[in-house]
Amino acid sequence: MDADTASVLGLAIFVGAFVVMYALRTMKKDDGPDVNHLADTAARLVEAQTMLAGRLAQMADSQTAAQARMAEQLQAQENVVRTLLDERLADVSRKVGENLEKSSTKNTEALGALSERLAVIDAAQKNITELSAEVVGLQDILSNKQARGAIGQTQMEDLVRNMLPSNAYEFQVTLTNGKRADCVIRLPNPPGMIAVDSKYPHEAFLALCAAPDERARAAAEQQFRGDVLKHIKDIAEKYIVPGETADSAIMFVPAESVFAELHDRFPQVVEEGFRRRVYIVSPTTLMATLNTIRTILKDARMREQAHVIQTEIGKMMEDVKRLDTRVTALGTHFDQALKDVTEIRTSTGKIVKRGQEIENIPLEKDTAPAIQGDNVTQLRVIAE
Repeated sequence: MDADTASVLGLAIFVGAFVVMYALRTMKKDDGPDVNHLADTAARLVEAQTMLAGRLAQMADSQTAAQARMAEQLQAQENVVRTLLDERLADVSRKVGENLEKSSTKNTEALGALSERLAVIDAAQKNITELSAEVVGLQDILSNKQARGAIGQTQMEDLVRNMLPSNAYEFQVTLTNGKRADCVIRLPNPPGMIAVDSKYPHEAFLALCAAPDERARAAAEQQFRGDVLKHIKDIAEKYIVPGETADSAIMFVPAESVFAELHDRFPQVVEEGFRRRVYIVSPTTLMATLNTIRTILKDARMREQAHVIQTEIGKMMEDVKRLDTRVTALGTHFDQALKDVTEIRTSTGKIVKRGQEIENIPLEKDTAPAIQGDNVTQLRVIAE
């Protein structure tokens, strides 16, 4: 029994004693004592007091049971809250783990793709270095004065078709000066378009080979030298056009023997061709020249492929930006998890606060006055 119940019980005893005293005093004022009436009144008072004590005991038991039920409810609520918190925390931990695993997988894939593109770029740079070294070597070959000649117009066309891509040459091209070249090779500027013309001093060479004596040989040499110099002059004047073609041209000799004779016995003619920037070639040296030109074209295409390398670098930068975005998203997930835990703690605080408010509700003060009023009414009825 707590203090409030004891106070109510004391008040009830005091009221019962007051009623007994009042009844006794009333009896003394009457004409004489009525023992039977007094005994009845005392019996009724004792009975009322007994009933009041029973009610008070019931109140105490009810209050104790209510407190027990409230404690059970609070315990049940606490268990539910703990269960919910455990489930929420487990769910948050699971989601965070899944997000971390997905982010790790995506980052690994992005790094793998980045490594592959870096490997492609390294291979491309290696190829560029090797091709540059080959271009330098082939340019050295092109500058060699021991180039060898050609096999005629048909052979020249076959060599060009076999050695160069179809968009790098054209046959029987008319220039702006009205002259028609046997072939033009289109190179990027510089040097630009190079004309190739096939010349073969057949009659002079046959006369040189068939000369029976020194006088005839001297005359044949003079004729051969004059014909070759005329071919060099014609090529220089017709097929070297400033602003349209390169500052040099190629003279194709259709026989290795003619090419060898020129370099062996007519070096002044070869030098005149160099001076006029008309290069005499044979079938063998034309193949070397075309191979060099093809390498130059390949180098030009390789330079164009530099845009591909730039594109790969751009893709690599996109992968880096994508990686940064995913790392930022991962940070956002961590921030969201921290926010969820904070909200859970806020909700837990509110629940605990409300539980404390429910626990502090003064149920005894609300019910005691009503019961007390009923008991006083019953005492008044008994006294009457």
